[in-house]
Amino acid sequence: MLALRSAVFNVLFYAYLIALMVFGLPSVLFGYRGVLRLANVWAKGSLWLLRVVCGTRVVFRGCGNIPAEPCILAAKHQSFLEIIALCSLFPDFTFVLKRELTRIPVFGWYLGRSGQIAVDRGQGRAALQQVSRGARAVLDAGRQVFIFPEGTRRPPGAPAVYKAGISFVYSETGASCLPVAVNSGLFWPRESFLRRPGTAVIEFLPLIPAGLPRQVFQARMSEGVEAASARLMAEAVEADPKLASLFPAGTVPA
Repeated sequence: MLALRSAVFNVLFYAYLIALMVFGLPSVLFGYRGVLRLANVWAKGSLWLLRVVCGTRVVFRGCGNIPAEPCILAAKHQSFLEIIALCSLFPDFTFVLKRELTRIPVFGWYLGRSGQIAVDRGQGRAALQQVSRGARAVLDAGRQVFIFPEGTRRPPGAPAVYKAGISFVYSETGASCLPVAVNSGLFWPRESFLRRPGTAVIEFLPLIPAGLPRQVFQARMSEGVEAASARLMAEAVEADPKLASLFPAGTVPA
C-alpha cells in the first residue's frame, strides 16, 4: 500500500507541476511577484496532495520567531519537502541554489524570472561573494533569503556538514538569521520515491541577532539546528517506531 500510494502521489505531483508551468506562463508578465504567487499555489497544492494521497501532514512550529523584517533563513536540508513547505508559508523569498537548476527546461526559466540566487559552487570564494551581493540586494528589497547551510540534502542520521559560507553571508550582509529544524527526511526520503505517512515538522528556532563573530554564529546556528532536528526526529520515531529503520545503525535519536 505504501508503494502504491507513493506512486499515485508522484504521478499527480509531477502532472500538477507540469500543468502549472505550462498554464502559468502568463504569471511572468507580472514580474517576479507573479512567479512567486504561482510557486505559492504550487506548494500549497502539493502539500494538499501529499496529505490526501499519502497521509503525510506538514506542520509549522515556532512561527512566532519569524521576524517582521527580512532575514537569512538557515534550514536543515533533508528533503525536497522543506522546500515545498517554505514556499507555501513565505510569500516573498529567494533561495540560494546551484546554477545547474536554472538549466532545466522551463523550470529553470521560472527560477531566473523569480529572482533566485543561482551560484556556480565550483568558483569558491568568488561564489561566496556573489551570494553575499545577491543576498544583500534581496534583503534591502525587503525579501527573505533562504540558505541550506549544508549545501545539499543529508539523510537522517548522517553526520552534519555545515559549510562556512553561511557565516560569511551572515557577516557580510549584517542580517539576523532564523535557524530552521526539520524531520522531513523521514517522510520524503532523498533518492526514494516513497512518501511515508505521519507528521513532518518544520520548526523555526529563536532568531540569532546580527553582529555576532562568525565562529560564534556558526556554532550557535549549527548546534541549535542539529539539536532541534534530532528532537523532532526522535518524536517521529516514538510516534511510529518503523521510522527507525531509516537510520544507519546506532544513529537513531533518543
